Amino acid sequence: MSRLHRSLIVTVIFIFAGLAAPTRAADAPASRTFDARGVKLHYLIAGRGPAVVLIHGLHSSAEINWHLNGVLGELAKDHTVIAFDLPGHGRSDKPEADEAYGLRLVEDVVMLLDELKIKQAQVVGYSLGGMVAMKLMVEHPERVSAGLLGGMGWLRDGSALQRFWDQLPSREGGRTPAACVRNVSKLAVTEEEVKRIRIPVEIVVGDRDPVKRLYVVPLERIRPDWPVVEIEGAGHLSCIVKPPFRDAVAAWVRRNAQR
Repeated sequence: MSRLHRSLIVTVIFIFAGLAAPTRAADAPASRTFDARGVKLHYLIAGRGPAVVLIHGLHSSAEINWHLNGVLGELAKDHTVIAFDLPGHGRSDKPEADEAYGLRLVEDVVMLLDELKIKQAQVVGYSLGGMVAMKLMVEHPERVSAGLLGGMGWLRDGSALQRFWDQLPSREGGRTPAACVRNVSKLAVTEEEVKRIRIPVEIVVGDRDPVKRLYVVPLERIRPDWPVVEIEGAGHLSCIVKPPFRDAVAAWVRRNAQR
């Protein structure tokens, strides 16, 4: 199936979901790449103003997670929005080496900020992107002014969930390199690290998403000061196409742009 046919199918799906996929050339974000230690990473960039970095979920892309659902376009009205394809995803390179994943995903965000000469940005991550965002807040707190964890909460270091990711069988030949999946566990953080985070953070999760029980509830126990917004009638995969998800992300980003 050609790229054009895939794009048309995705567009039809979003239209029938009640969303209008962007079609005007003027609305389209710029498509760029940069070199991250020999790995070509692709990103979309649009708008002007305070910087926001959007990090997509596992097996997804910047286009699917942030552009087609209107999040990127909404934020670009008053922010510089950068949505990049993690290695192994979208239009980025897909290395097979373990060294390209795990903690390297966090460093890729830092390299992207350096590439664009951005000292600090708000960071929004969904699912795997939420794990990357949390680890970024821990490892490089000076680069993040506020965070939003979408469809994600706390991957606790030493937990059964970390062991689940660590022991998940690798599926060779998939669209996402097996090395990416088997290194997700390296994004786990400790309770002490989470408690040290001093920036504003919000969680947005579907009310039918298993992530709420597995990752969000444990996080609420140690960070009751972090608000949790539940998207009604949303599961893990459907949450991003719900207009209230887009609205919640935009409201949080704009609220913290005034800090």
